Amino acid sequence: MAQDCIFCKIIAGDIPAQIVYQDEHVMAFHDIHPRTPVHVLIVPKQHFESLSTLRENDAAEVGHLLAVAHRVAEATGVAETGYRLTVNMGRDANLVVYHLHVHLMGGRRLGWPPG
Repeated sequence: MAQDCIFCKIIAGDIPAQIVYQDEHVMAFHDIHPRTPVHVLIVPKQHFESLSTLRENDAAEVGHLLAVAHRVAEATGVAETGYRLTVNMGRDANLVVYHLHVHLMGGRRLGWPPG
């Protein structure tokens, strides 16, 4: 756990969140500033600062994170109509919390490219 990481605090139960899914490796919860009707953050419980800090032996952990995404899409009702998974990297991508996370967004038609 990173001491000043808001996601680590949510995982630890120190900050409340509207949890959609969790298991021993992953937690998924609603974004507090949703950009779409369904906007869920899927985070590994182990603190990884970003994709750039992953090592090859972390592949199973990240693979599980992505596998959970479809379960979350089913739980939130967007699996059939479609959803987008996004991982932001760095300042230009508007990365705010430096704890690896996937945004699952859906519930309306999404344009491409993102605005």
